[in-house]
Amino acid sequence: MNTTQSATKGNIQLLATGNIGRLLWEYSLPAVVGMLVMSLYNVIDRIFIGQGVGTEAIAGLAITFPVMNIAAALGVLIGAGASARVSIFMGADNKPKAATVLGNSLTLIVINATIYISLMRIFIDDILIAFGASPASLPYAHDFMVYIMPGMLIMNIGFSLTNIMRASGYPVKAMISMMIGAGANLILAPIFIFALGLGIKGAAIATDLAMTLVTVYTIAHFCRKRHTLHFTRGSFRLRWPIVLDIVGIGAAPALVNAASCFINVIMNKTLYLHGGDSAVAAAGIFVTYTSLLCMVVVGLCQGMQPIVGYNYGAKLYHRLKRTYWTAVLWATGVVAVGAAFGLLFPHLIARAFTIDADLMRVTTDGFRLALLCFVVVGFQIVTTTFFQSIGKVGQSIFLSLTRQVLFLIPLLLIMPRLFKLPGIWCSFPISDLVATLVAAVMIYRQLRIIDKNV
Repeated sequence: MNTTQSATKGNIQLLATGNIGRLLWEYSLPAVVGMLVMSLYNVIDRIFIGQGVGTEAIAGLAITFPVMNIAAALGVLIGAGASARVSIFMGADNKPKAATVLGNSLTLIVINATIYISLMRIFIDDILIAFGASPASLPYAHDFMVYIMPGMLIMNIGFSLTNIMRASGYPVKAMISMMIGAGANLILAPIFIFALGLGIKGAAIATDLAMTLVTVYTIAHFCRKRHTLHFTRGSFRLRWPIVLDIVGIGAAPALVNAASCFINVIMNKTLYLHGGDSAVAAAGIFVTYTSLLCMVVVGLCQGMQPIVGYNYGAKLYHRLKRTYWTAVLWATGVVAVGAAFGLLFPHLIARAFTIDADLMRVTTDGFRLALLCFVVVGFQIVTTTFFQSIGKVGQSIFLSLTRQVLFLIPLLLIMPRLFKLPGIWCSFPISDLVATLVAAVMIYRQLRIIDKNV
């Protein structure tokens, strides 16, 4: 074993012995930065498009959310499941199994992406219309999707391998990989949108090129044998027990993304019915802002996941519980600050995306209703990730579905009939609150079970 491998092994073993707060900070900070950087892809595109193209373009981009969520869901299905399994196998000191997970995950990503990109390319206009595109927003949505689709495979590989890189003991390198992509996108987006006059097409091309750099960086990392986890001969051949393990654990976060697709479809159609393209564009701004906050929490959860997974595999349950509660405290603080800013200064957020007075008014009204109970979302996300990290697939999937499917979708169908446009915005805080109550009951029961094993 060379010096690098010894150092990495020592870092991995610190998950079982190091200070919980310090470990969570060291693993979460790169993950949070990485997730924020990933969010910047969407934020940068929307700001440049909103300021340089117009309201219909923002609405068109909002229509692409569901389609992009489908692609993200299929990527997360593999990436999140593989990273969780890698952590558990590393905790159990089973590096050959971890290497098999790595190779199988890459094969699955390529197969999945090839299938869904081909289908999307054939039916793209029909899909966008079904998802709520209006005659004014359809051309913008179409142009963005046509140019972003070739990069979806690259995105899935880059994001998935970044998660596995973090889980295998390289949180800083995982952060660097995302910073490379966001930095490239920040430079390339204005060049392609404004300087080359490509508009919304340019935003898609810039994202594709940026993600190519991320993917090259992550693949190069796992090709180096000096790293504890790397590609090995024979690891790319699919092994069905491994595939089922990956898909089983990754199903929960994948369902969250898939659920977001259907929610966006329902929301876009309902918003257009009660407020036109301005309401759809306002929802696009709201989703962008709240996604940015959620990405911070998701990054925190990604930092929590290897610590929880390793200690679960090592049967150090007291450390597992301490990690969970520390993550809950930090996540709640993040969403509390974000929700307060959105409630107090929604006009400043809207102004960053548009100069249209009507769109700013609709966005401001929506923020002041939709964010009323957002403070509880951090607890709900951390709890869902906790169940995923310890391999409790059924509980994790159920919690993933509560907020967005079991509660939000029915509310989006019922509330607008009673209260029109305000009813759509009020659906979010009601769903947030009820889903969190369910998560509280489930985590209470699970922690009692863990207490019996300490």
